[in-house]
Amino acid sequence: MALPVVAIVGRPNVGKSTLFNRLVGKRIALVDDRPGVTRDRREGTGILLGTEFKVIDTAGFETDDPETLPGRMRVQTEAAVREADVALFLIDGRAGVMPLDEEVAGWLRAIDTPVIVAANKAEGSAGETGRLEAFSLGFGEPFGLSAEHGEGIVDLFEGLRPFIGREDEESGGAEDEEEEGGPLKLAIVGRPNAGKSTLINKMLGQERLITGPEAGITRDAITIDWEHGGRKVQLVDTAGLRKRAKVQDKLEKLSTIDTKRSIDMAEVVVLLLDATRGLEAQDLRIADQVLEEGRALIIAINKWDVADNASSLFNGIKAALVDGLSQVKGVPVLTVSAKTGKGIDVLIEAAFTLRDQWSKRVPTGELNRWFDDAIEAHQPPAPKGQRIKLRYITQVKSRPPTFVIFGNRLDMLPASYVRYLENSMRDDLDLGPVPIRVNLRMQKNPYHKRARKA
Repeated sequence: MALPVVAIVGRPNVGKSTLFNRLVGKRIALVDDRPGVTRDRREGTGILLGTEFKVIDTAGFETDDPETLPGRMRVQTEAAVREADVALFLIDGRAGVMPLDEEVAGWLRAIDTPVIVAANKAEGSAGETGRLEAFSLGFGEPFGLSAEHGEGIVDLFEGLRPFIGREDEESGGAEDEEEEGGPLKLAIVGRPNAGKSTLINKMLGQERLITGPEAGITRDAITIDWEHGGRKVQLVDTAGLRKRAKVQDKLEKLSTIDTKRSIDMAEVVVLLLDATRGLEAQDLRIADQVLEEGRALIIAINKWDVADNASSLFNGIKAALVDGLSQVKGVPVLTVSAKTGKGIDVLIEAAFTLRDQWSKRVPTGELNRWFDDAIEAHQPPAPKGQRIKLRYITQVKSRPPTFVIFGNRLDMLPASYVRYLENSMRDDLDLGPVPIRVNLRMQKNPYHKRARKA
């Protein structure tokens, strides 16, 4: 059964994201002193006194023209409130009721969603005057709270309970169980304006994320639950990644950290390129970072429907990846159009296949038969006439596949031979183009100490 939904609304800079983080118990929404930090609506799961509910953080309510960026942000806020079970209208208790608060109140009165009001930044008695002023908004008794310090959260929950409470027998059930393996965690990354949000909107079939010609619209990493062909997917839209030297603004630095955290939490990462700009050095840096984090990678070339010299562009990108991503061979390179939706089905199928390979465990017997054959086909070198003995291999984990090779004189084994083993694994054990970790462990010589004593 779907969780009840609480949408947090209010004018800019009243502390909506801070309250969101408090309710979900994690610092996942970006917070800064300046107004307008939140743009897309962000969802999380909160739990208070045993009751679980969905929380939506929305952009600060603005009255700008719908065609402007603030206007497009307001459209997302309006959609969130209309879908919610209750709107939590937040004001700044220290500042009191402002003219824009009254405009927000007027809009909320015109819709059917129930509303409760809370005066934030009310540590001690600091916001009591503002809380009392909020009676004038016409939504009943306002609650005083401090999202930053956690004061008043229990009282707030009591106000929310009539709208989000569920009887125990209604919560959970066999129908809520996820399919084996859980949803595919798929993050979309790339440089600014590559079309990441547009691509996700096309997948969802709705304008869920704010898009536009302005670079850097997305700031938070936004996670959205989706289904494709009956299979569950968690799509993650991320902020564009620029060269580190160009990132000076504090908020952009926070966005970059948030994107990197999303890469670390993903199973498969799609690096979206702009076909009108081709492959740049920054794209290779992002791809390298994804692989270093041990995540499966797909390269998707967007805006393919308007690409010039498409065949030459595609071959050029593939050739550059061979040189630039030597640690993993055969990373899928696909073409998509976020505008028309062409290529999305192929992209998702490739992501599921990669997730399976990334999660694969090879039976011990099969693994060591492959190991013996690989060594027989290509013996390790004997530097300075000293034979390197490879005894056996074991898989210690998956996601990504990680192996340990045991033997003697492994400190003398060239990196090129380890790469040979990795590439053979990909081909012979169907591990595909996913990161593989190979660790070398030398066995102790039981006669070493005895020989020294002699």
